[in-house]
Amino acid sequence: MEIALYSPGFGYYTKESTVIGRTGDFYTSPHLHPLFGAMIGKQMEEMWYLLDRPKEFCVIEMGAGSGYLAKDMMEYLSGREMYESLHYVIVEINPSVKISQGLLLKEFTAKMRWFDRLTDIGPITGCFLSNELLDAFPVRLIEMEKGLREIYVSVNGQNEFTEIKKPCSHEVEKYFDEFSVDIPLVMESGYRTEVNLRIKEWLREISAILERGFVLTVDYGYPADDYYSPERNRGTLLCYHQHQVIDNPYINIGEQDLTAHVNFSALKKWGEENGLSTLGFAPQGTYLIALGIDEVMADMPDLIGDILDIPKIKGLLLPEGMGESHKVMVQYKGREEMRLRGFALRNRMTYL
Repeated sequence: MEIALYSPGFGYYTKESTVIGRTGDFYTSPHLHPLFGAMIGKQMEEMWYLLDRPKEFCVIEMGAGSGYLAKDMMEYLSGREMYESLHYVIVEINPSVKISQGLLLKEFTAKMRWFDRLTDIGPITGCFLSNELLDAFPVRLIEMEKGLREIYVSVNGQNEFTEIKKPCSHEVEKYFDEFSVDIPLVMESGYRTEVNLRIKEWLREISAILERGFVLTVDYGYPADDYYSPERNRGTLLCYHQHQVIDNPYINIGEQDLTAHVNFSALKKWGEENGLSTLGFAPQGTYLIALGIDEVMADMPDLIGDILDIPKIKGLLLPEGMGESHKVMVQYKGREEMRLRGFALRNRMTYL
């Protein structure tokens, strides 16, 4: 999965020809409507105030794609009090994507910086932001067959990919113990699922850089109990190619996205182990409503172009769109107790 997505020059996210959006293989909330970026900008503004309006508030975005989220946030915040303090960093490994992001964000060049890796960034006060990033971290594929087995990939005599099942690594066994997944009861023969261990290292890197501030994660996923339920017996690993869902990761290598849902219980637990307390966990729709999407629509009528925008905005909010499938989690590093407006209606932290 890592080779297929990130091999330099050939992986899905590292080659020049990858297009994300309605003309590509999939699209995200920022592609659906610029109101999403405006709302994230509104969230950054609230965080800035809660941190007592620091002179430098740094937003670090990983997995920025085409750059529309950054653009829509900047347009919302430009002219507001926070804008003078704002610094925006994009972590991007694809040189061609950096160029296209730079062109899209050229009017905000003075506020922008690009880095190849998180570890290149010095200590900051502000917010780590990601939208549909963690689902693209490479996962371990697990299957129950006379015990727990981990799936490895090889090639057969015809030079075709083939799966090999071996005993699970110690890290995977520890993971299932950590989240109290009752393997004998839950996993019948043939049950498949995934384990994302990369999130743990990612949180460690973030905590080392974040002196004070927030981690805002938007992605699709579940609490551990739901993720590893008996009904989800084929896991969540899927591929996207030209807006078609494909269940075979061994075709279209480097030409299709590979993705697996996020275990938000792991994000919460591993975050706490790295000094990040969880402030809230909610579906995207109720989060945006609680945050005040109606106020932004009233204040920025030009953002709502015409009646054709209404279905797109509904797509951000309603369960049949991204309103329920996508979740928002905010974690915090600092001494004070914090409460965020976006979780006032439906904070589901207890489910984690």
